[in-house]
Amino acid sequence: MKLSLAFCLVSLSAGVAAASADSASPLGEWSRGDGIARVRIEPCGQRLCAINTWIKPGVGDEKVGDRLVLDVLPAGASAFKGKAFDPKRNLTFTFHMDVGDRSMTTRGCMVAGLVCKDVNWTRASSE
Repeated sequence: MKLSLAFCLVSLSAGVAAASADSASPLGEWSRGDGIARVRIEPCGQRLCAINTWIKPGVGDEKVGDRLVLDVLPAGASAFKGKAFDPKRNLTFTFHMDVGDRSMTTRGCMVAGLVCKDVNWTRASSE
């Protein structure tokens, strides 16, 4: 079963705006730890979207412009929890993210939490 980047991308709901001032923001450009993808997290209606801005050549069926929509709420000073929806695959899964100033870890789970994937991200430089 190929879930590829569906588990790896991120995006959030309006709950991000309600997070405390100490919370690190997930908004911006992020590079995946394994070098396979780069995403931009931005507001998307009442939620946020993670949009692929770069995909390593030869990587499965992921494309630049694919997006993941998340509906999450703050779950601590730098954590967010909720659901993610991958419109390309019509998949919904639970989603958790821990955001720091320069790094982020995401966890997506399906099948009642039996199938999960953790991904590390680094905030891309603005150069």
